[in-house]
Amino acid sequence: MHRYRFVLSRPLQFLPVIFGISVITFVLVRLIPGDPARNILGTRATPTALANIRAQYGLDQPIWLQYFYFLKNLANGEMGKSILYKIDVLKLISTRIEPTVALVVASVILSILIAVPMAAIAARNNGRAADHVVRIVSTFGIGFPPFWLGLMLIILFSVDLGVLPVSGYGETLGDKLLHLILPSLTIALSLSTVLTRSLRAAMIESLKSDVATAARARGMPESIVFWRHVVPNSLVPTINLLAVNIGWLIGGTVVVESVFALPGIGQLLVRAIFSRDYMVVQGIAMVFACATVLVNFLADIVTVAADPRVTI
Repeated sequence: MHRYRFVLSRPLQFLPVIFGISVITFVLVRLIPGDPARNILGTRATPTALANIRAQYGLDQPIWLQYFYFLKNLANGEMGKSILYKIDVLKLISTRIEPTVALVVASVILSILIAVPMAAIAARNNGRAADHVVRIVSTFGIGFPPFWLGLMLIILFSVDLGVLPVSGYGETLGDKLLHLILPSLTIALSLSTVLTRSLRAAMIESLKSDVATAARARGMPESIVFWRHVVPNSLVPTINLLAVNIGWLIGGTVVVESVFALPGIGQLLVRAIFSRDYMVVQGIAMVFACATVLVNFLADIVTVAADPRVTI
């Protein structure tokens, strides 16, 4: 069990990371041009009305004092009150978190379902035509931005074929899953290209390992050697790569949710930025940061559990 000792110490190492993210986010949000009070009241607002709004939300206080109140709210499990929606930020985020979590989970599952077969085909046909096709497709896939892929998928499956909805989230479970197909496929097509290249390289290396050679010497068929020994040993570096890309995936939901009009955290973040809703932007940034840190922590646990040779 000594291999899992990092589970006790790692959370303490995350505290400086979260603190640094909170400082950077707090400062950058307030560098956005514009005045939240004027966005609420309009261009014809009187100076007295503007001053009242700033005083109500603490915007008239020195920036260091505003940050102190922000940390105090975090310590109490709060994130302040939204200027635009007039409700607690944490409550507002909780109403939007379901579509984002569903999108991330569906995207990861689709990415794995795409990457593993493609990498297996390429690795088992190393240097042949199938391998070259997979490498070319994955190389081109890296260069396609998610918003462009999303628009192309909308044109193909929604406009031309009319088989999938253009935007929205739906009400029932089946309707929600139907609305998630195109957004999750958009992210998966981008993420799977990176995973395919990494997994292919790991599989080719594992095919040459002593474990695979010994299995062949015992008379095991090549397919059994590949799926029982090569694939499990190749998943460890891919798990780490997937964890690193989770941050990119979470950030990518902002663009994809805007393209497909998903009522998730990403779309909420875009609207909060344009309306200068400082508290909402800070709250969402902290949620994204904590989610990224948590996923990397879980990836470390899975890596140690999957490979006894790994110590963290």
